[in-house]
Amino acid sequence: MTRPLRALVVLSGAGLSADSGLPTFRGAGGLWEGRRVEDVATPQAWTRDPAAVWRFYQLRRAALVAARPNAAHLALARLQRELRARGVPLLLATQNVDDLLEQAGADALHVHGSLAHLRCERCGRVVHDLEHLDPAAFVTCGACGYARLRPDVVWFGEMPRGLDGVECAIEAATCFVAIGTSGQVWPVAGLLELARRRGATTIVQALEAPENLAPGDEFRAGRAVEVVPGIVDELLAMTP
Repeated sequence: MTRPLRALVVLSGAGLSADSGLPTFRGAGGLWEGRRVEDVATPQAWTRDPAAVWRFYQLRRAALVAARPNAAHLALARLQRELRARGVPLLLATQNVDDLLEQAGADALHVHGSLAHLRCERCGRVVHDLEHLDPAAFVTCGACGYARLRPDVVWFGEMPRGLDGVECAIEAATCFVAIGTSGQVWPVAGLLELARRRGATTIVQALEAPENLAPGDEFRAGRAVEVVPGIVDELLAMTP
C-alpha cells in the first residue's frame, strides 16, 4: 500500500474474535451440535422451534461474558484512536455479534446486531442484558409485561443494519480493509466489490482466501491476532 490514507473503512468478521475463544458460524463445516446453523439462526427456525434457537444464543451469550479482546481488537482500537487524533475518518463496521471491539475501547457499527442485547417481539424495545443466561428460560419484556424477548441479532433472511452508512463511507474511502470474513454472507460480502469500484485500496486478511477475493486485492493470509497489528502499523505509517 503506497497511497496516502485519507479515509478508511474497516469491516471485520468472525475471524477477528476466533482467538478470543468465540467459534465462527462456518467452523466445523457450518454445524452446531450436529445441526445446520441455518436451522438455529433464521426467523423460520425461531417460529418453528424457539427453545432450540434460544438455547443456541444463550450459550453464545454466556461464552461472551468470559471472552476478552485479543491483540487484533486492541490494534483496531488503537487505529481508531490515532486516526481520530489525526483527523482521518474511519468507520469500523463489524459482522460480529460480540462486544470485544467495545471492550478493547473501540466504537463499532454492528451490521448483524449484538449478542449483548435482547429485543421485544411485540414492542421492539431493545435492552442490554448479559445477566439472564439460563438456556431453558425465556426473558419477558419489562415494558410490555408479557412479550418474549429474542436475541437482537440479524438472522439469515433479515437485512443487515446500517449498510447505507457503510456504503456512503466507502464512497469517500481511499482504503477498505476486510478482516476475518468468509466473503459468504451477503449483502455485506458485496462491500469489498463496492470499494474496488470506487478505486479504494483493498486489503483482505483471512486464514484462507475468502470467496469474494479478487486479484487486485492485497491478501494477507494468517490469523487476525498475528496479522492485524502489522496492518494497523502500515495504515498509520501511510496517514498524513
